[in-house]
Amino acid sequence: MTEDLLESRSPQDPDDLVGEYATTPPAAVVGLVESARTAQRTWWSWGAARRSAALAAASVDLGARSDDAVALVVREVGKPVAEARGEVARAVAILSYYAQEAFGAIGTQLPPSLTGLLYVERRPHGVAGLITPWNFPLAIPLWKAAPALVAGNGVVLKPSPDAVACATFLLEVVGPHLPDGLLALAIGEAAVGRAVVDTADVVSFTGSAGVGRGVAVASAGRGVPVQCEMGGQNAAIVLEDADATTTAAMVASAAMGFAGQKCTATRRVIVVGEHPEFVEALGESVRALAPADPGDPSTSVGPLVNERAYLAMCAATELAEASAATILAGGGAPDRGGWFVDPTLVDGLDPDHPLCTEETFGPLAVVQHAADLASAVRMANAVRFGLVTSVHGQDLDAVLRAVAGLDTGLIKVNAPTTGVDFYAPFGGEKDSSYGPREQGAAGPAFYSSTRTVTVALHRPG
Repeated sequence: MTEDLLESRSPQDPDDLVGEYATTPPAAVVGLVESARTAQRTWWSWGAARRSAALAAASVDLGARSDDAVALVVREVGKPVAEARGEVARAVAILSYYAQEAFGAIGTQLPPSLTGLLYVERRPHGVAGLITPWNFPLAIPLWKAAPALVAGNGVVLKPSPDAVACATFLLEVVGPHLPDGLLALAIGEAAVGRAVVDTADVVSFTGSAGVGRGVAVASAGRGVPVQCEMGGQNAAIVLEDADATTTAAMVASAAMGFAGQKCTATRRVIVVGEHPEFVEALGESVRALAPADPGDPSTSVGPLVNERAYLAMCAATELAEASAATILAGGGAPDRGGWFVDPTLVDGLDPDHPLCTEETFGPLAVVQHAADLASAVRMANAVRFGLVTSVHGQDLDAVLRAVAGLDTGLIKVNAPTTGVDFYAPFGGEKDSSYGPREQGAAGPAFYSSTRTVTVALHRPG
């Protein structure tokens, strides 16, 4: 990568150059935002029906190019092809869903204190600045951009440098259905992201907690609405009556699928009471998830996204070994090209060990042990993150007590921590999220502001 050119390379074959892209000078971001602001006025004037038709047509076009989209996701970010197909299908559905949201209520009527009319309406902020990660290179940009667009905003999207080809593909598919300049890409590293935050009228960010805090502070300092979706150190609580085999396979997949590169991945497995059958089954399930070619439909675990992520995962494994932990599975790396590591399961760490408290964005999970349900809930809550927790067991009373005590934004019962419904609110607590929720009806609400209008009737005489 040079100062003016960004290279995107395939993580399973770093010699494979996916594309080269001219970076956006930070000073040029102002021009992109101004162009989007001009186009936004045209877009808003189209009205709900025409905006809906544009997003619906984009959904159809993306569906028609699904095979191209899947192949690009596999190639650029190393997502296993089965998961890539699911992401592309979700991206198509997101556009279709928000096309219909154009006809949702945009306000309410209230009883006036005077003779006349009192109502509240929603209006777009102007231009949404979106900063998105690489791990869902189509779905996350669209679950931000689609509600922003349907609410009447322009969009400047700053994608991850590891997913520029996918973002460019989205622009090619969606852009022709919109006014010129309404949807634009700002390509580059952190300085470009800062420029987007410094110029947009509303900001949405998904990424690390450290960067997200900076985005929140900068946006709040400008007085613009901001939402930040950040990390997770997610727990799976396994009760004594959970089926060992079924639960182990589910938890292993949630922890290691896509090489653990999801903010909702299971990082901690909290086993309640004595459950050696489950721990043994979990180790077997993790060992069965060998890293392999993401283009193979049978693959669940592909490569890490780049060398930096690979080295971080190797360092985490070395830290576990240095702490005298028991390695139940993995702990190494296969002898093959690309940024592949073995899914790793660790037991015997202290609860305050960094691998238990801080997110390792890779295929590594730790087993923890709790004497009873109350202890398990306290352990699950004892981290600075609060995105998602899963609870596994058959005793409904115990499950509901766990649900009541957990302080995460998402809770799954007998379901994996991974996987979200795009039509339901998404977000966490504590250091996992800042600002309003994403997705569903919460999306357009965030990307719009309310105006209260009073119309007084004055009769002659």
